[in-house]
Amino acid sequence: MTFYYTNMQKIISYPLSVIYYLCFGLCLVIFHPIQWICFNVFGYQAHKKSVDYLNFFLVKCTNILGTTYRFENLNSIPKNVPLIVVANHQSMYDIIAIIWYMRRYHCKFVSKKELGSGIPSVSYNLRHGGSVLIDRKDPKQAIPTIKGLSEYIEKNTRSAVIFPEGTRSKTGKPKEFAQSGLKILCKYAPSAYVVPITINNSWKMVRFGAFPMGLGNRLTFTIHEPMAVKDYAFEELIQKTEAAVVSKIQF
Repeated sequence: MTFYYTNMQKIISYPLSVIYYLCFGLCLVIFHPIQWICFNVFGYQAHKKSVDYLNFFLVKCTNILGTTYRFENLNSIPKNVPLIVVANHQSMYDIIAIIWYMRRYHCKFVSKKELGSGIPSVSYNLRHGGSVLIDRKDPKQAIPTIKGLSEYIEKNTRSAVIFPEGTRSKTGKPKEFAQSGLKILCKYAPSAYVVPITINNSWKMVRFGAFPMGLGNRLTFTIHEPMAVKDYAFEELIQKTEAAVVSKIQF
């Protein structure tokens, strides 16, 4: 029965995936010049607003596939303080949802350098919106880059989002957290709060690969109790953060 259902979903998904990708690509192309104008003419706030609405429309594109989103405990996040958002990582749909639903927190990402070129809208935002690009093959380069992001969120009361697993989980099963990036963020943003988030079902969006898309998925983002960096030794903080994230992963 499961095999039959999966194959039927895959067949139905082909035409819907074509429509989805056309809409998704159109959003990226349209918002690329909008971002450029906002950033170069009106500055940071206008550029941020353009990125927010880009991701609003990208989220709406996924509704074509029957995708829904739920953020639990969103109001528990403290305001007017720097944030270090720590989450498991399952697909790029983690990112568009976080940017839109957590837009009031000015989320910036630690991303791989390959994403910094060649993708309309996405690459431009990563280069100019406050996020940082790291070379995963060169750990020494990553240290000052992440340090700069830490100082940026500390100074401007914004948020850094990091996926300590390093790579996306293709089945939802969590991978071991790497500590180095998070340790740098905590060290140089001492007034920040760590916000653990558990993401579920995002991997099902790409369960068949990039094409066709998975259908009818309910993506959930469970926000756990924020923890002030200054209140914990780093070893305890990372242990509590990883335990919180992993505790709610469904796989």
